[in-house]
Amino acid sequence: MFTGIVEEIGEVTAVEQGTNSARLTVRGPVVTTDARHGDSIAVSGVCLTVVDVSGGAFTVDVVNESLQRSSLAKVAVGDAVNLERATAAGGRLGGHIMQGHVDGTGVFLSRDEDGLTTFALPPTLGRYVVEKGSIAVDGVSLTVAAITGDRFSVALIPTTLQLTTLGRREAGDLVNLEVDVVAKYVEKLATPHLRGAQDRGTEERS
Repeated sequence: MFTGIVEEIGEVTAVEQGTNSARLTVRGPVVTTDARHGDSIAVSGVCLTVVDVSGGAFTVDVVNESLQRSSLAKVAVGDAVNLERATAAGGRLGGHIMQGHVDGTGVFLSRDEDGLTTFALPPTLGRYVVEKGSIAVDGVSLTVAAITGDRFSVALIPTTLQLTTLGRREAGDLVNLEVDVVAKYVEKLATPHLRGAQDRGTEERS
């Protein structure tokens, strides 16, 4: 589990492309201080398993599912990425509960002088995003300030702009999105009951 409080900005130092996967090496002196083989580290919001640690850098394998759903499919040597180690049991929950399971990608649209930042939202994810709810963008826990149609906005404070990659984003850049998992569970559990109520209402009117 992660909380969306980025610990450092890392740098991709190597990319090895496989047939349906990729192996990334990322420099991250903070997150590697206690990292071991098998640990989980979120790389721009994608939960990945450490397969090697050496000299302040770690290596991870990215499977096809993660490549298809996230911006890591286009990552290159020299790219900056947000890094966060898995939250220890009993640790502070500074952001919100995140799994590191990216639901899809959005597009950075604009940011005004007050830090209000707007992203395009895939139609399949819109129903899970609500005003004042939580959303993870590139692994950063954020509060939705507004949502209109296929776009949503968040207010980024100077610290977030400085200490995460969101301060470096430009119009058209892809970002990883993870919606609140609770909303997805509620939808799945409620759908059969809502459908049943609709069916009963149809029968009563016929």
